[in-house]
Amino acid sequence: MPPIASDWLIAIVVNTVLLGVAAIVPKKLLTPGGLVNAWILGVIIWGCLGWQGYLLVMFYFLVGSGVTFVGKAQKEELGIAEARSGARGAGNVWGSALVGAICAILVFLLSNGVLPPSLPWVVLLQLGFVASFCTKLSDTCGTEIGKAYGQRTFLITTLKPVPRGTEGAVSLEGTIAGVIGSIAIAIVGWLLGLINPIGVVICAIAAFVATTIESLIGATIEDKVPFLTHDVVNILNTLIGAIVAIAIGLRF
Repeated sequence: MPPIASDWLIAIVVNTVLLGVAAIVPKKLLTPGGLVNAWILGVIIWGCLGWQGYLLVMFYFLVGSGVTFVGKAQKEELGIAEARSGARGAGNVWGSALVGAICAILVFLLSNGVLPPSLPWVVLLQLGFVASFCTKLSDTCGTEIGKAYGQRTFLITTLKPVPRGTEGAVSLEGTIAGVIGSIAIAIVGWLLGLINPIGVVICAIAAFVATTIESLIGATIEDKVPFLTHDVVNILNTLIGAIVAIAIGLRF
C-alpha cells in the first residue's frame, strides 16, 4: 500500500475507534453531531499532517474542554456556563478547527505535488495551523477562567466595569490564562516538530492579537449582525490568528 494511502487508512481506523469509545463513555464531551464532525476533522488532520498534527488538536480539545468545567457550578449559578454542560456540537468543532483544517489540507497538497511545491509555504501554513489552535485555546482559556475567577471585568471598548460573561469583556485573570494557554499549545506544536522555537513566540503574539480583536467584535457588532453567530466569530478569530502568524513568519 502506498505510504499516503496507509496514512489515510490509519487516520480512519484511529478515529473510528476513538469515536466508538467517545460514544459509550458516560461523560459526553461532544454531542452526537459533534462526534461525527470530530471524526471527519480527525481523519483530515491525521491524513494531512500525520499523528503530530492530530496530537496538537487533541491537546487543544482536551484542555479546552477541561477549562470549561473550571468553576462550573459558579458559572451555572450566574447563568454564564457553556450550553449542553460544555458538550461540543458540530458548530463548535468547525468554529474552532475550520481554519486549521484548511491549513492542513494546503500543506498536504503542497507536500504531495498536487499544488506546485513550495517549502516556505509549507512551513508558513504549518505555522498558521498551530497559530489557529493557539488562538482558539487562548480564547477558551481566557473566557472560561475569566468567567470563573475574574475579579474585575471590563468592556474592552470602554473599560467600564461589566458583569462576568458579557460579550467583549476582559479581565486580568482571563487575559493571563489566555496567554498561558496559547504558549502551552505553541510549545506542544514545537515539541511535535510542527513549528520552530521562534514559531512559539509568533503564535503567542498572533493569538493575543486575534483574541483582542475577537473581544472588540464581541463588544461591538456580534449581537447586531444576523449572520455573525458565535461559531462564525470563532472562525474569524482563528483566521486572524493564522493570518497574523503567517504575516509575521514572512518576515523571518
